[in-house]
Amino acid sequence: MENSAAFRFAERKDAGLILDFVRALAAYEKMSDQVTATEALLGEWIFDKRKAEVLFLTVDGRELGFALFFYNFSTFLGKAGLYLEDLFILPEYRGRGYGKRLLSRLARIALERGCGRLEWACLDWNKPSIGFYLSLKAKPMDDWTGYRLTGKDLENLAQGC
Repeated sequence: MENSAAFRFAERKDAGLILDFVRALAAYEKMSDQVTATEALLGEWIFDKRKAEVLFLTVDGRELGFALFFYNFSTFLGKAGLYLEDLFILPEYRGRGYGKRLLSRLARIALERGCGRLEWACLDWNKPSIGFYLSLKAKPMDDWTGYRLTGKDLENLAQGC
């Protein structure tokens, strides 16, 4: 791995770059049609409302990967954790240890902030990533199934209260 690999937190001026990474990740996951984020929305939610953070991995000043994360909370542990929403390394730079380095940095951030865990989800078909996560000793949550409400379904439930 190049010696010049470094990390930096995103700044407001990076909203377009964040969106580029989100779109690249969505293309990889065959979900490009689901991206409705804009630079303005990312700027508002990440930088104004501070609901998420973005960490870039850079080499020679170029961003090769990113991680978007935010706090969650474990009532069982009694403390916060970090939830990794997105992790992406540009395809031409995979297999060089950058993903591991980015996750390692996130683990350090979690510990520095007193968090009890770092967790994320992975698509079932994404065997390369699953293999990578297992190699890090990450444990799949086999007994849990994620659920989601969006759009009209979310609105309909909200109106039922």
